[in-house]
Amino acid sequence: MRLGRRAAARSGEGRRADDRADTGGRPGAGARSGGREPEREAAAAGRPPGQGGVLNVWGSWCAPCRAEAPNLQKVYEDTREQGVAFLGINTRDATQSNALAFEGTYPSFWDRAGKLLLKFRGTISPSAIPSTLVIDRQGRIAASVMKALSERELRSMVDPVLKEG
Repeated sequence: MRLGRRAAARSGEGRRADDRADTGGRPGAGARSGGREPEREAAAAGRPPGQGGVLNVWGSWCAPCRAEAPNLQKVYEDTREQGVAFLGINTRDATQSNALAFEGTYPSFWDRAGKLLLKFRGTISPSAIPSTLVIDRQGRIAASVMKALSERELRSMVDPVLKEG
C-alpha cells in the first residue's frame, strides 16, 4: 500500500511485535513489511521496474530538509504522472510526532535508528542529511546530491530520466 509521509509514520503497518517499541512507525532495517524485506518494499512502493525514481533522506530535525521539502513535493506532484516515483527515508527522528509534523505526500519510511540508511553504505553517507538520489529507468544511480536542493536543481536531475522515455 502506498502511504504518504504522514500516513506511513502514523500507521505502523507491517511492524513485527518486537519492533513496535523501537520504531513506533514504519519498519526499520531489520523489520519486515508484509512479508517482504524493506528494500523490496521500498522498490515496490517507490519505483516499479522501468520507472525512474527519487530517493530522499530527511529528518524533521534537519533545517535544510525542511527548506527543501516544498521543492521535493512540487517536483513529485509535477512528475509522478510522467513515471517518476518518489520515496523518502525519515532518519533519526526520535518521536513519531516529529516525523508526522513534517509535510509530504509521497511514501516515506520512518527509520528511527538509521538502520535502513546503513543499507546504502557507499552510496549515501549516514551523516549527510539531506541526501537525494535520482534513479534512472534501468535502476542505475543517475545523480546523487548530499545537500538541500532547489526546485530547479532537482528538476535538472530528474529531466534526463524523463527524457529516457
